[in-house]
Amino acid sequence: MTLEASERTRTREAATQTAAERPLLRSMLRGLVCRCPRCGEGKLFAGYLRAVPHCSTCGEAFDGVHRADDLPPYLTVFVIGHLVVALFMALDEAVVLSLGANLAIFIPLTLVLCLAMLRPMKGLTIGLQWAMRMHGFGEGDARHDH
Repeated sequence: MTLEASERTRTREAATQTAAERPLLRSMLRGLVCRCPRCGEGKLFAGYLRAVPHCSTCGEAFDGVHRADDLPPYLTVFVIGHLVVALFMALDEAVVLSLGANLAIFIPLTLVLCLAMLRPMKGLTIGLQWAMRMHGFGEGDARHDH
């Protein structure tokens, strides 16, 4: 078999692999709880936002492979923004508070919620990329993902 035919065979085999091998929802939920999207057992993070080099349980490589970029902060701001605005509107209907009281409640609440959700959102993004075989998680060259 020639090198070109071998490459076509590998490409065809990679294309015929089913999505059941990497279920999207399961992988994203595992990432959301900061666990390896492949096995669900190993830790996903070594620090607050730095991914481990590889899973301690199954050996899946993470360091330098994924590209979470701006999606986790965007998702965090989107979710927390909707939650905080809804809470503010509900509180405003129930109780009349001064501007200072509103600021004292909602600024710290927003900061704490954003910091608490950023890590799980990055895990969710890594799980999404792993399930979709994006940015080096597949068999192909990561440079062709863009």
